[in-house]
Amino acid sequence: MSPGLTSREDRCRVLEEDAGLAETVPAELREQASEECTAREIVLPAGRWRSSPLVGLSGGLGLLVLDGLLVRRVGIGGRFGAELLGDGDLLRPWEGEEETQTLPLASGWRVLERARLAVLDESFLPHLGRYPQLAGALVGRAVSRSRCMAVNMAIVHQARVDVRLHMLFWHLASRWGKVGSDGVTVPLRLTHAVLAELAAARRPTVTSALTALAGEGLVRPVESGWVLAGDPPGQLRELAPVVATTRTL
Repeated sequence: MSPGLTSREDRCRVLEEDAGLAETVPAELREQASEECTAREIVLPAGRWRSSPLVGLSGGLGLLVLDGLLVRRVGIGGRFGAELLGDGDLLRPWEGEEETQTLPLASGWRVLERARLAVLDESFLPHLGRYPQLAGALVGRAVSRSRCMAVNMAIVHQARVDVRLHMLFWHLASRWGKVGSDGVTVPLRLTHAVLAELAAARRPTVTSALTALAGEGLVRPVESGWVLAGDPPGQLRELAPVVATTRTL
């Protein structure tokens, strides 16, 4: 085990951990595939994550997030943008790390909630030959991630920060939201600092915007995350053409 990579390393049955992947395999082969498709599992504690020790894994598919929450930060000139990642996402955090950048970029990873990842290295590749549906599903995960990034880019181009945050919360709700009697709960404990990076805004501005949204009864913090009331903002529905365009990627 590489020092600094994780506090524990085991093996996991990938298809038992990820029901979405399992469902792509024909029912008559699913049990067999579940037993065969195993991978190393790494556990990342909350905090900063230095992904550089993973460069030796570049020959495989990448890392599949089984559970937990991570954020990828990229900044230039003291301003940062961020991408939120969770269960089901496929990562290659070493990709491009050694390339010479034409801009002075600062980047890094942070684990917001303890995460477990399956290491889909070269030893996992033969499973794709036996169960080719898995390859298509994993490629689909990568394309879905690019679609989400396209929507995020459209959101941060909104002029008002309160509108950005309102749209961002509903965008996150489309993936993580749970409908309840008092609204839609987004069970993500996101700090104002993280929200500022996701919304491409200053933290004090985000705090003021959240206060305004709470005053309007649209978004309120709870112990498990955030609760959204009412309907998604009209601007978010207007982003549907953006999502449709990314389907051609």
